[in-house]
Amino acid sequence: MIRVVVDTNVFVSSFFGGNPRKIVDLWKRGQVTLCLSRPIVGEYVEVLRRLGLQNERELDELLGIFARGFHVVFTANTPELHVVKEDPDDDKFIECAVALKAEYIISGDRRLTAVQEYMGIKIVTPKEFLSIQ
Repeated sequence: MIRVVVDTNVFVSSFFGGNPRKIVDLWKRGQVTLCLSRPIVGEYVEVLRRLGLQNERELDELLGIFARGFHVVFTANTPELHVVKEDPDDDKFIECAVALKAEYIISGDRRLTAVQEYMGIKIVTPKEFLSIQ
């Protein structure tokens, strides 16, 4: 199964439909494995709360899905990398992908997708990932 890291902008956008929703649906159907780290889950939760897209019950349900390992792999230890010079906060996605040997990072962030590839990990937009599937 293909291992992917999903950037926060794609994960949050999935609540509105479109290609991001198709990406999350691939995960929910077990067609891809979602790679997570503590900093990524923390950012998902922070942004969802800030945007008011999830109430506490829905948030607990989502975190429960992550915790049960529903087509998810999790790492507590990631290397410290400095790849995305323009936005070092994006390095957490590359660090997670390296630690869990993901094949893709799926992002809508131009600074992150501009990297294109790191250590064999392809960094693509949702549209590009769906065209590969």
